[in-house]
Amino acid sequence: MNYKHPHGHVFYRKMSHARPKIAYGEGIYLFDESGKRYIDGSGGPLVVNVGYGRSEIVEAMTKQAQAAAYVHALMFTNEATEQLSSELAEIVPMPHPRFFYLSSGSEVVEGAIKLARQIQQARGQATRDIITCRALSYHGMTLGALGVSGRPGLRTPYMGMMINMPHVRPPYPYRLDISGEELAGRLEESIMAYGAETVAAFIAEPISGASLGAVVPPDDYWPAVRRVCDKYGVLLIADEVLVGMGRTGKWWGMDHWQVQPDIMVTSKGLAGGYVPLGFIAAKHDDVELIRQKLGDWNHGGTFSHHPVACAAALATLHILHKEKLVENSANLGPKLGQMLQEALGDHPHVGDIRGRGLFWGIELVQDRESKDPFPVSRHLAWDVAQRAFEKGLLVYYSQGCADGQNGDVIMLGPPLIVNEAQLAEMVGILAEAVQEVLPG
Repeated sequence: MNYKHPHGHVFYRKMSHARPKIAYGEGIYLFDESGKRYIDGSGGPLVVNVGYGRSEIVEAMTKQAQAAAYVHALMFTNEATEQLSSELAEIVPMPHPRFFYLSSGSEVVEGAIKLARQIQQARGQATRDIITCRALSYHGMTLGALGVSGRPGLRTPYMGMMINMPHVRPPYPYRLDISGEELAGRLEESIMAYGAETVAAFIAEPISGASLGAVVPPDDYWPAVRRVCDKYGVLLIADEVLVGMGRTGKWWGMDHWQVQPDIMVTSKGLAGGYVPLGFIAAKHDDVELIRQKLGDWNHGGTFSHHPVACAAALATLHILHKEKLVENSANLGPKLGQMLQEALGDHPHVGDIRGRGLFWGIELVQDRESKDPFPVSRHLAWDVAQRAFEKGLLVYYSQGCADGQNGDVIMLGPPLIVNEAQLAEMVGILAEAVQEVLPG
C-alpha cells in the first residue's frame, strides 16, 4: 500500500503515522491512489452526509463562484445566503430564526456564547457573563469554545489562557443512573450557586458527540433543562454541530424532545463536507433587540456568509429533502442498532451500545460487570480504529469517555445515503476488528 508519511511540508494534527493519498470518492466510498476502497463508516468525522461526488453541489458552487466568489457581508448580501436562510427557517426549531454564517463548528460556538452575552446585555442583564456547560463535552478548539468544553486532554495545555466556565454532570445512563430531572436539578444548583444574575446561558449537545460517543439522554432531561433555564432567565444554546442536519433521524437532535433552544449552532453536515460552513441561529426578537439596544452585534469574520459555501449548503439541503435522507436515517437507525447488538452485544469487552439514527457508539471496557475502562495508555480505541482502517472501514474513535482520561468508544456515522446492505458490511468489518484487537 502506498502510504504517505508526514515528512513533507504539510503540518498534520497527528504527526507520527502514515496516511494514504485519496484519489477520489464516490457515494459512501473513498479510493486511494493504489485503488484500495475504503467504506466511510464515519462520514469523515460525521461531516459527509450526502456522499462523495455529488455533481449537484459542485455545479452549484461553480455557478456561484463564476457569478461572484466572494462578497463582504458588511457591504452586500447574495442570493445563495438569503435563499439558504429562508429554507433553513422552515426546519429550525425556533420562531422566526435569523442566521449568521461562519466557517466551522468552533467558530459558531465561539459566536454563540458571545451572542448569548449580548442578548443578556440588550435585555438589561449586564452582569450575566457566565456560560454554564457540561463535563465530558466538546464544543470546539478556540479558547472560548474550550472554556465551555469538558475534555481534559484538549483543555489542559491551555488552562492558563482561557476562562474556565462552570461544568455540571452530563447525561450518561451507562455510567450515571439518575433521571433527567435530577440532572436538571444539578444545573439549577449550579445556577443558584453562582447567582442567576451572573449566568447568561447553558450550552450542551442534544445527543453527546465525540467525547461520550452517541450518548442519548433520558427522555425527561431536555424538557427539565428547558424549565430550569426559563425559571432563571438563562438562555439555552443547543450545540447541533455534530448531530444536526438529519444525523440522528430528525433534522435536529432537539427535535427528539420537541424542545426549542434560544440559540442553535450547527456545522459539520451543513454543506455536506464540500466546503467549510456553519451557522448560528437565533430568534428574530433577540436579534432585533440587539439592533435596537446595542446597535450591532460585536462579532464577525472575513468569510462570514460566504456565497459559495452557502450555495453548497443550499444544494446539500435540497438533496436531503429530495432523497428523504433524514427519513432514511430514522428508518435505518434501529436496524443499525440491532446489527451492532447481534455482532458485538455478547462480546466480553463491549460494555454499551448506544445511539440514534445513523450515529452509534460502542464503549469498550475491561470488564462488563464492573464497567472498568481500559487505561488510556492502552490506546485501545485507536488500535481498533486502525485495524478497521486496514480492513477498509473508516470509523470515528474517542478516548476519555469514562472519566476524562480513560474510556474507549468507537463510533459509526456513515453518510445518510447508506443502505442496509452497506451497514451490514460495515458492522461485519468492525466486529472483526474488535475481535482481533480484543479476542473474546
